[in-house]
Amino acid sequence: MPKPPEKPSINVSPARFEAFTILMELERSVHAHADDLLRGPRVTALTPQDRNLCTTLVLGTLRWQICLDTAIRTRLAKPNAKLDPAIRIALRLGLFQLHYLDRIPPHAAIGESVSLARKAGHEHASRMVNAVLRKLSQDPKPDLAALPENPTGLATATAHPQWLVERWVAHYGIATAQAICNNGQRQPELDLRLEDSAIEAELAAAGIALAPGAILSSARRVLSGDITATEAFRSGRVRIQEEGSQLIAELSGDVTQQPERILDCCAAPGGKTLILAERNRTPITALEVSPTRCEALRSRIAGSRFAAQIEVVQGDAAELSAEPKYDLILADVPCSGTGTLGRNPEIRHRLQAADLQRHHERQCAILRGALSAGSGRVIYSTCSLEPEENSAVVAEVLAEHPDWRQISVAAVIWELREEGTMSLASDETLKGGYAEDGSLTILPGSLGPDVQSDGFFVAILEKQPPTSPQ
Repeated sequence: MPKPPEKPSINVSPARFEAFTILMELERSVHAHADDLLRGPRVTALTPQDRNLCTTLVLGTLRWQICLDTAIRTRLAKPNAKLDPAIRIALRLGLFQLHYLDRIPPHAAIGESVSLARKAGHEHASRMVNAVLRKLSQDPKPDLAALPENPTGLATATAHPQWLVERWVAHYGIATAQAICNNGQRQPELDLRLEDSAIEAELAAAGIALAPGAILSSARRVLSGDITATEAFRSGRVRIQEEGSQLIAELSGDVTQQPERILDCCAAPGGKTLILAERNRTPITALEVSPTRCEALRSRIAGSRFAAQIEVVQGDAAELSAEPKYDLILADVPCSGTGTLGRNPEIRHRLQAADLQRHHERQCAILRGALSAGSGRVIYSTCSLEPEENSAVVAEVLAEHPDWRQISVAAVIWELREEGTMSLASDETLKGGYAEDGSLTILPGSLGPDVQSDGFFVAILEKQPPTSPQ
């Protein structure tokens, strides 16, 4: 009896297959993060061109997912039908390419989405994917030129949760909310931390084109080239780190006096810890509560030139000893991450309003632990835009500790400017972010019209000397 012919293999481009795989992992696990997966070995093994396309597909599909799902439902025979995750993601990937990318031919976007559905074992549903995407390919592309001036319209147009946009409009005004949402829909900049300015010439020789940072003298933005392929990156002499994140660690105390002992409360993944080591020659304790993240941090620190200076410890900052041990503490606490929706777009699909109170309670516990273990300065920071996680945490904990006070971030930044750490333009760039209580909020996109930046909050607390008896 003749052997039946083998079913033809289903070909999908490596970039689209990896994008599909990552989106499936994000769908299955709330603990998965796009940024981590895009730096994983499978993506790293791709060609630079495929790696760029994979990144664009993953982050772009996540950013526009709310709009994509709305459009897809209009073309389903049963708009409220619950689709299998693989079919849902194949449709999203195809529509993102059709509506938001200019250089992808429609036949490639549709054909490979159909192939992804088939490769996932959905032969019958693949025909539905083909039909839906063909219909959607006839629709006009979304008009992104003008943003609505009301929360509902702004949320719909920019694929953000309406409850978040309503909060931003209430706290910051419609114009700022528009800027935040617009920033969240654009590809983030790739910022670098240079340990030595001499590395810049080495990177230029390797084909990496750089631009100065917006506020820090040691920060650079990558204009072109694959930084991960350079020896400087592999050796750790240049690191990928968002400029606002670098600034938090730069605020490591009085530049005129070296602290004796330093604690990084929530240290993983370690970028800020390494900057603390650059700025200070004293011992640093890097504390991390998660066993997995602690091991990754330990490995990263062991491979750096600061391994002898930094001790990595697994532990909970909320349970620190009441005995003051550290005269400089960085408490860059876990948060909602609403200042990083451009870089971590999956957050908008997971975060609920009720989560903010949970974060607030945990953040207060960590800050209380930091003040109990501190004898000098504590830097409190988040990558959140929400007052419950920022000023409300500082106010609540300070009310319980009258021997601590909040000092001006602007004054410390002026000291950094005087020593050359800050660029000359930093004063004008940051001045709109200072609050009356002395804190600084960097809103997404606020570092300039051509700079994609995350949002951060930072406050500096200082312990007061004992009052002398009269």
